[in-house]
Amino acid sequence: MRWFLHAKIHKAIVTEANLDYIGSITIDEELLDKSGLQAGEKVLVVSNDSGSRLETYIIVGTRNSGIICMNGASAHLIKKGEEIIIMGFELSDQSLLVKNILVDSNNKFVKYL
Repeated sequence: MRWFLHAKIHKAIVTEANLDYIGSITIDEELLDKSGLQAGEKVLVVSNDSGSRLETYIIVGTRNSGIICMNGASAHLIKKGEEIIIMGFELSDQSLLVKNILVDSNNKFVKYL
C-alpha cells in the first residue's frame, strides 16, 4: 500500500483567514464536487507565496461563493490573498486517476489539468 494523490485544487486564492475558528480549511462546495475532495477529509495545503505547508481537514463552504478560508492556527501560516494548492491523498495498492482542477483568481473552476 502507498499514499497516492487523488485530488488537487491548483492556484486557489485564500479569501479569508479566521484565527477565532477551532481549525480547518473552508472550501467552496462547487470546488469540492469538481475535485472529488470531501468534508472532513485530511488535506495538505501548500502556499505558493510563503512556502508554508500544513495539514488540516475540510469544512464545506457556500456553493459558488469562491470561499477558501484558513481557520484557526493555520491562519498564522497562510494568510488572506496567498495562492495555495490543496491536495488530498488516498491509501491504495495501485495508482489512482487524479482529479486535478485549476481555478481562476476568484476561485472559479477553469479546467481539469
